[in-house]
Amino acid sequence: MSNLPPYIRQQGETVVLSVKVQPRASRNQIGPVEGQELKVKVTAPPVDAAANDALVRLLAEQLDCPRGAVRMLRGQTSRHKVLAISGMSAKAVAARLAPTAGSPAIRPKNGG
Repeated sequence: MSNLPPYIRQQGETVVLSVKVQPRASRNQIGPVEGQELKVKVTAPPVDAAANDALVRLLAEQLDCPRGAVRMLRGQTSRHKVLAISGMSAKAVAARLAPTAGSPAIRPKNGG
């Protein structure tokens, strides 16, 4: 697919998303793009998969899809993670995760 951001790839029916997670942030926040990854900040600490759970929850909320549609492929213990998103097109994922013009990052819909 053309015109997709560098952190999104389409693989068959699945959209693959590359992210760099910053745990223990002051707030949950998506963006900006860093190299080939989308930076995502979560308030959860990187213990007992709390940051991974927070990441999946935040992405599912922002993409307006069930949590089960977002699953981690690689990077369970790393800041660099690869996630699979099912049930959505790559263009839809890109549109919902893209920072809006004039804003370096987007916050989750619930402010949170």
